[in-house]
Amino acid sequence: MKKITLLGSTGSIGTQTLEVIDFLEDYKIHALSCGKNIALLIKQIEKYKPERVCTSDYEDAKIIKEKFPKLDVLHSGEGLVEIAKDKQNDITLVATSGKVGLKPTLAAIENKIDIALANKETLVMAGDIVMKKARENGVKILPVDSEHSAIFQCLADKNNPPYKLIITASGGPFLNKTREQMQNSNALDALKHPRWHMGRKITIDSATLMNKGLEVIEAHHLFNMDYNDIKVVIHPQSLVHSFVEFIDGSMLAQVGFPSMHIPIQYALTYPKRLKGIKTDGFNLWGQTMSFEKPDFEKFRCLKLAYEAGKEGSSATVVLNAANEVAVNDFLSGKIHFLDIEKTVYKALEEHNTIKDISLDDIFELDREVRKKYSI
Repeated sequence: MKKITLLGSTGSIGTQTLEVIDFLEDYKIHALSCGKNIALLIKQIEKYKPERVCTSDYEDAKIIKEKFPKLDVLHSGEGLVEIAKDKQNDITLVATSGKVGLKPTLAAIENKIDIALANKETLVMAGDIVMKKARENGVKILPVDSEHSAIFQCLADKNNPPYKLIITASGGPFLNKTREQMQNSNALDALKHPRWHMGRKITIDSATLMNKGLEVIEAHHLFNMDYNDIKVVIHPQSLVHSFVEFIDGSMLAQVGFPSMHIPIQYALTYPKRLKGIKTDGFNLWGQTMSFEKPDFEKFRCLKLAYEAGKEGSSATVVLNAANEVAVNDFLSGKIHFLDIEKTVYKALEEHNTIKDISLDDIFELDREVRKKYSI
């Protein structure tokens, strides 16, 4: 029986992970965590019967404890770290949104627990630190993002290293819109993603293409690739989830229905492939595929992400923090859509890069940027 701790069980990735678990034998939920959706967490506890649970809020933890007195209930960031590093875990799947995923990921790694990673910020903020710790502890970092999972699957032959990585992007809801139309768009417009059902923050990131920029930074750390060898291609149909190009000019692609169930399951069952929730129902009949270059002047967040990644170290911390506060301000109606990229540009322009940044410095810089650029 493989025991899974799921951080962020009530979010989009979390709920889809539980749907995957429903179809797998010999997999058990050991622990769950959630933010504010206590009603859904209660239903998950009743169905999956975890041994431990963590909430973000103390009062919510009290509610859970009263309803399930025999359950080990924790709360806050400290509780998240505690359930992530529990040595009964075989895998800790990190599906939280934002910087909250970094500390529990590192705690699990230090206890030699494999990580299924769906939290972008962990590698964007501290990729060098996380990957170094994983190597030192012999821990697998199994990507859950569909694009990184695709690359991971295409690199199964360890005798032939990649020459280029090509990450696909749907282009989001504004692919065929002008910048003027983008500027005048509201949150409802930006949240209408044409292909994927995701959380609000990542959906806005997809609309600015910052999400793809963050994935480029992740790919740099996950696969030890130079930024000049990581490309983005617009593929509106979202059938090809990424390509790997090899030195002889050949390319491998992972193709499949646009569903997060597939990369989630592959991360949980690796290195095996098992029959699961999305085993049937996909075929290529009548499908078309098109590819085009991304417009870096139209989607300037993608350009900023490349620049921050190449600068490295503290620049990606600033990029991530400024983007998060700007997205929150946009969703709150405080700024216009294109003000997101303006906020990120200003934060990077005003920052002097700190090389060899420590974990404590990362969190301090993150706090400073959020305070300075949040409206």
